[in-house]
Amino acid sequence: YMQHKNICTLFTLMFNVGCVTEQHQGSQPQSIKIEGDITLGGLFPMHSRGAAGVPCGEIKREKGIHRLEAMLYAMDQINSDPDLLPNITLGARILDTCSRDTYALEQSLLFVQALIQKDTSDVRCSNGEPPIIPKPERVVGVIGASGSSVSIMVANVLRLFSIPQISYASTAPELSDKSRYEFFSRVVPPDSYQAQAMVDIVKAMGWNYVSTLASEGNYGESGVDAFLQISREAGGLCIAQSIKIPREPRPNEFEKIIKRLMETSNARGVIIFANEDDIKRVLQSAKKANLTGHFLFVGSDSWGAKSSPIQDQEDVAEGAVTILPKRASIDGFDQYFTSRSLENNRRNIWFAEFWEDDFKCKLTRPGIKYELGRRKCTGEERIGHHSQYEQEGKVQFVIDAVYAMAHALHSMHLDLCPGYMGVCEKMDPVEGQMLLQYIRAVSFNGSAGTGVMFNENGDAPGRYDIFQYQLSNVSSPGYKVIGQWTNHLRLNADEMQWSGGHRRIPDSVCSFPCESGERKKMVKGVPCCWHCELCDGYQYLLDEFTCDMCPFDMRPLKNRTGCRPTPIIKLEWSSPWAIIPVFLAILGILATTGVIVTFIRFNDTPIVRASGRELSYVLLTGIFLIYLITFLMIAEPSTAVCAFRRLLLGLGMCISYSAMLTKTNRIYRIFEQGKKSVTPPKFISPTSQLIITFILISVQLLGVFIWFGVMPPHTIIDYEEQKPPNPEFARGVLKCDMSDLSLILCLSYAIVLMITCTVYAIKSRGVPETFNEAKPIGFTMYTTCIVWLAFVPIFFGTAQSTEKAELRSRLQSSTIYIICMIC
Repeated sequence: YMQHKNICTLFTLMFNVGCVTEQHQGSQPQSIKIEGDITLGGLFPMHSRGAAGVPCGEIKREKGIHRLEAMLYAMDQINSDPDLLPNITLGARILDTCSRDTYALEQSLLFVQALIQKDTSDVRCSNGEPPIIPKPERVVGVIGASGSSVSIMVANVLRLFSIPQISYASTAPELSDKSRYEFFSRVVPPDSYQAQAMVDIVKAMGWNYVSTLASEGNYGESGVDAFLQISREAGGLCIAQSIKIPREPRPNEFEKIIKRLMETSNARGVIIFANEDDIKRVLQSAKKANLTGHFLFVGSDSWGAKSSPIQDQEDVAEGAVTILPKRASIDGFDQYFTSRSLENNRRNIWFAEFWEDDFKCKLTRPGIKYELGRRKCTGEERIGHHSQYEQEGKVQFVIDAVYAMAHALHSMHLDLCPGYMGVCEKMDPVEGQMLLQYIRAVSFNGSAGTGVMFNENGDAPGRYDIFQYQLSNVSSPGYKVIGQWTNHLRLNADEMQWSGGHRRIPDSVCSFPCESGERKKMVKGVPCCWHCELCDGYQYLLDEFTCDMCPFDMRPLKNRTGCRPTPIIKLEWSSPWAIIPVFLAILGILATTGVIVTFIRFNDTPIVRASGRELSYVLLTGIFLIYLITFLMIAEPSTAVCAFRRLLLGLGMCISYSAMLTKTNRIYRIFEQGKKSVTPPKFISPTSQLIITFILISVQLLGVFIWFGVMPPHTIIDYEEQKPPNPEFARGVLKCDMSDLSLILCLSYAIVLMITCTVYAIKSRGVPETFNEAKPIGFTMYTTCIVWLAFVPIFFGTAQSTEKAELRSRLQSSTIYIICMIC
């Protein structure tokens, strides 16, 4: 569609031309005409885009005058070079594009006039004479244009007439499509390389959340599209917003753009593919919004190392990282350009306008009034002494483009006109398709010493310098080279400096890294954004997105990056829970030992014999074992300790209660038998009593040994008993494999004996008062039952093993104390 539209526009304009008389010559577009054997076309933005209704605006120094003079300089050098195109002079037809694609299309029609056959048989001048139409020069190739949108528009026309085109500044990736732009080549790399370099820069600075800003048109939109595509392929980089600057911005358009960028304020990095005017207005709006230092710009080569976009906005631009195809100043051009003056540069029809603008003066012309504040140009001004002049980097590429065309023509001349001086018939005219082949085959060292060559798409290799605009704490504020990119990035982060002179690279991320022990909860659809959630309880961070439970025997590290073993504890001898029972047990053992010694010493006395010394010894043995079990309950659990716990825990009570039961049973049977007859009951002798007692005890022993066989004693570590919500207080308890239920079963037989003994104590309460043993036994059993009734629910309701151990010791001590009252 675009090609058809261009053809229609072309022929409409061409065939609307009438007689070329003197009065019509003033309507022809302004251009520079330099005679030569071979004519090259030139397209340069000598003026900026004009306001609404006006095609051209103010004169442009770097992109216009400097580049135009670079082409003229290159032609002078080639024409004076005896080895390059000898005896062939290059001429030129150079046009102004006014930075507007449609205007450039109209101007470029001059390049194809000679290729269009026009029927003028019916055309007559006003006097009836046939028109005199001078044959237009034939342009063999075009140098330009600058902007990608302009080059695209012009390339569509030049392709129709097979005119090769070499651009010095157009970098849109779209121009690499040879199916559409077959005759287009460029000495600068396409933005696909530039976009890759910018992605590498952003990732090297640790940014993962940026916005993009593009001027509407092929250059801006294609550049951002390439950046977006490469960032998607590379991964790890998210685009917060992608904003387009209209060709004709409305009032307050840039203020709205700044507000939109602030909607995602964490995306401080702004990737900008925009023309100079748009860059300047973006910086102005950011400054007006009091956001100096907030945005971190990464600018394309349209920003490069230019001073015009940041003029009067230096503080906002501070820290901006920009990219520019690798370049160098051309010393010869410096000498050439600084020697230009109004007297020796009349071939440049725009030079006088540049002179007036650069020196802020006015040339003397008839009928011209001086503007307020403007002085009269003296003619003594010299560019070399004017501080505003600085060679713009793409001057190098203009020179290289002209030389590339010249080398192609030279090679073509050697092949088609061997040994011929001047242009031979085979090169008159120059066949465009053939010239294109020679252009793509050129390879030479350019004006800056770097190689000039083209790939199959007519693109130059990607070589970039990385700049940063530095303002604070530097001896000479301005752009500083901080790295290079040639297929890969080499960035010197130590040379970077940011707003306020800070050296640390600012952040441009959607979400900051989570703290230790926090997992990322991703925001749906935005892979660079997340919320941080703490792994709580006994969870640890398995990976950056997942919390997992620690194994049962472990607890999380303090930073929750892993798990650590849970500390193992046991009842220590120094613990208050151990000291009190041990103290009581020692007192009990001493007292029991004292009683045993006393009994042995007075073994044959009537008092000892009357007390039932045999059962008394058994009872004292049981009491001694009950005190002794306290030490086993506190001792560090082991297989042997656990075995003795099982054996002695219920045995001491069983021995005591068996003796008590035998004694109460004997008393009950004696008095019951006495009511019936004077014959004593059976089995009341000491020997019988001991046999009965040992039978009762053997039941306990049999049960314990069966328990040993079914479940051998061993130790365990209980990690659930002391596992509070705060894992820092979690402990594993080393203990014997005795559950609360097995403990009660172990004591159940002793409880049965106690209850049976209590029953006989109740039955024996009516014995004569002269028998003083029955009532203390009854009191003992009543009290023991109360203690046991209190112990069982308290024991099962107590969580800590240490507390349970103390409760067991206190139960034993209370039981012993009560039993001792019998004695």
